[in-house]
Amino acid sequence: MSQTNSAWETEFSTLFTKATEKYRQGHQKAHGLVDAGGQAFLQSIGYTEQEFFDFIEDFARGGEPTLATALDIATVRRDYFLNEQNGKTSSHQIDMAKLPAKEAQVEGIAWLPRLIPKAEAKLRGEMPPDLMYCCGGDRKFFSTHHLDPAEFLRQVWKAKGNHNQVIAWVKTNSRS
Repeated sequence: MSQTNSAWETEFSTLFTKATEKYRQGHQKAHGLVDAGGQAFLQSIGYTEQEFFDFIEDFARGGEPTLATALDIATVRRDYFLNEQNGKTSSHQIDMAKLPAKEAQVEGIAWLPRLIPKAEAKLRGEMPPDLMYCCGGDRKFFSTHHLDPAEFLRQVWKAKGNHNQVIAWVKTNSRS
């Protein structure tokens, strides 16, 4: 881990801990969960307040995704943001109505047709406010298949739009 990564990871962890406490004290909305400095930090890693809030809310309510999982996912998003997007945010958001149904399957694997475009949107920072990468349904998929959500993101990035490559990776690495 480089010194730069260590500093941003520490900042993310501190912000996560403070935001969780603020959420538990009653601030249960995305706007204002973090101060202006926190907002600037999130922007610097390609995150929105809403994306960060989703992790805080689910963790505060149910204990997952954990800080470690949130940090691992943020690492992939940050790397994509800095290396593929050159630190420039996308002005596009995906249309939730165009996502495959929650019941959709590909090669007998439920949820995967929906998860792949969600992961692509997460990488590009194109998640609409009402959609979360690593939501309860995603976590169930990852748990069922014994897959890591950050590693799945890395594989989606590596596949560069080739969904068949992602499907093959899931089939090879799934231990369901």
